[in-house]
Amino acid sequence: MQIKSKLPDLGTTIFAVMSKMSTDYKAINLSQGFPDFPISEELIELVHKAMLDGKNQYPPLQGVPLLLEAISIKIASLYGCSLNPWEEINITAGATQALNVTFNTLINEGDEVILFDPAYDSYDPVIRLNKATPVHIPLKRPDFSIDWEQVKAKVNDKTTAIVINSPHNPTGSVLTENDMRTLEELAEENDLFVISDEVYEHIIFDDLVHESVLKYPKLRQRSVAVFSFGKTFHATGWKIGYMVAAPQIMKELRKVHQFDVFTVNTPMQYGLAAYLEDPEHYTTLPAFYQNKRDFFARLMESSRFTPIPTHGTYFQLFSYENISDKSDMTMAEWITKEHGVALIPTSAFYAQGEEVKLLRFCFAKKDDTLERAAERLCKI
Repeated sequence: MQIKSKLPDLGTTIFAVMSKMSTDYKAINLSQGFPDFPISEELIELVHKAMLDGKNQYPPLQGVPLLLEAISIKIASLYGCSLNPWEEINITAGATQALNVTFNTLINEGDEVILFDPAYDSYDPVIRLNKATPVHIPLKRPDFSIDWEQVKAKVNDKTTAIVINSPHNPTGSVLTENDMRTLEELAEENDLFVISDEVYEHIIFDDLVHESVLKYPKLRQRSVAVFSFGKTFHATGWKIGYMVAAPQIMKELRKVHQFDVFTVNTPMQYGLAAYLEDPEHYTTLPAFYQNKRDFFARLMESSRFTPIPTHGTYFQLFSYENISDKSDMTMAEWITKEHGVALIPTSAFYAQGEEVKLLRFCFAKKDDTLERAAERLCKI
């Protein structure tokens, strides 16, 4: 029986490939973006209590009301945005599911959607699954900023949406207020949706402020903002997040969401609702991860790798131009096999596999893990 592939040019994601290599060669895994330190015991106990209290059946499609209310309070305190939690917030099975629902809802055959390369690898395939065209615009190096004049030149009658990601995976760049004002004006003038991937909202450094689309009233009315509890609370395997949108957009998102996963595990929602009552559980994260970034940077000072400044996420790009002429994929494989540290080649985030001689390192690891990895890398 033959299957006509809808994505014939795609194979296994680079994250799965490098993580498998890490296992096969018993390498330290700095490739896939997940922490190797434990999550909060308090959060685990709150989820456990919800289970014991019988919170184990289907919750509402929107999510548990207590969690929706807790999220609305958090958003109001951070972004000055007053939301109707029942009409403008929906719990999802992780950020990727939220993004999938958003693309499936807003994008139609023949549309064009603007992306910025390097881009997280889930955007492009789902756009193409909807028979739309991804329009890839490279971020400007060395700071990986957006060239707004190039964006304006690409917008046409077919352009339906722009996808942004700040703090940005994999580069760690952060959008500014000027970026958001320009985006707001561009979206208004051309009647565009904005799909805003904000999963690293709390992992931002150097006294910078996260510029959420929710801070800008006109932008908020035409945006879908996507967030992740997994990234925020070191529990990526829980696959739980949420999306925020104006009522008229959320109404359509829920039509698709209900036939995707319908709803999300109940006890974790109750546990997270209780955990969010203490804002310190997320307001302390910038300092926590900045310490991780700086610690790893100090460990790598004697290496021949050159760091690219990162202002957010838990990823650090390093250039290896002073070390080798190998492609970044070949370099990542060689380091994994010969030096026992698994990394991600940055070309995997470009639509055309652009050769950039940059490797992505995840520093959301225990100090001991980072020390052992840096010791090996400094010998290269």
